[in-house]
Amino acid sequence: MTTYILRRLIQTVGLLFLLSVILFTLVNVAPGGPITAYAGRRPRPERIEQLKRQFGLDQPLPLQYVYWLVGNDWTKIDSDGDGVKDEAGLRKGILRGDFGLSYRTRKSVLIEISSRLPNTIYLMSITMLVALAIAIPLGIYSAIKQYSLFDFFATTFSFAGQAIPEFWLGLLLIIIFYAWLKNPVTGEPLLPAGGISSLDGRFSLSDRLAHLVLPVLTGTLGWVAWYSRFLRSSLLEILPLNYLKAARARGLTERNVIFKHALSNALIPIVTLLALDLPYIFTGAVLVETIFAWPGMGRLYYQSAVDRDYPLLLAVLIIGAAFIILCNLIADVLYAYLDPRVRYE
Repeated sequence: MTTYILRRLIQTVGLLFLLSVILFTLVNVAPGGPITAYAGRRPRPERIEQLKRQFGLDQPLPLQYVYWLVGNDWTKIDSDGDGVKDEAGLRKGILRGDFGLSYRTRKSVLIEISSRLPNTIYLMSITMLVALAIAIPLGIYSAIKQYSLFDFFATTFSFAGQAIPEFWLGLLLIIIFYAWLKNPVTGEPLLPAGGISSLDGRFSLSDRLAHLVLPVLTGTLGWVAWYSRFLRSSLLEILPLNYLKAARARGLTERNVIFKHALSNALIPIVTLLALDLPYIFTGAVLVETIFAWPGMGRLYYQSAVDRDYPLLLAVLIIGAAFIILCNLIADVLYAYLDPRVRYE
């Protein structure tokens, strides 16, 4: 197992390098650019050239990639855009932990990310835990009561949960709980429509929980439908197998058969789904955070894409890719733990 993990980590380095080249190229050759976002509506040609030199966009694309990767503190740059390279570069490159400055705020990219990442972990962790707490019992009971009325409604819910778009559900919940339903005591909206807390800045546990309800409901529905459906299908394949019949023949209760013997094997497909979804805890759900004005990584990604903020956008993409690769490695290791038949040489 140790050899396998080391081999995968070495492969990860090469994969991340390849992804960095692809992502850097795609972001920089996409239509538009930071010049159109920051030069104004009708910029003068000299203003455009000044911004290109100031942002380093006048350099060939391979050289821009080298500066982004290893830094530019070994050469002279034109920091003020006057056409003269008279100052030493300050960037150390992402290999030394320097993702540069945001074009929009002129703050360190890592500072921007560190201010948003805790909010995303806070929201998405609760969303995933709520989804699993609902989906696992729902999937187990649906498999046990196959073709029952409960199974019919659970299956209908699963199909609906997978079909309903998140943005539509989020807007619908805002209309119902913010625009229509009012607090009978104060007359204010029953639930806030967005944000992480009220604008008065005072910390209140009830206020934080109220701001969580709608984003968590929006994000939970799809995950509950997805996980419960997969768990039901997995259990239905395992329950008729001979080793479970033998367990019943030895006098084990149906509860022990399901929870001690069947569920461990049925959870293997769920591990795959969790591995694919775990990066959302760090990168955020773009639609949910945008609809509810949640100050997290998903909204930061959307804003950086709209603003053509290349350093910030590339940092979010690279960090997200690294989390995805890491979570897939974790899934492979968990396979060997959950299924003794799986061995990595």
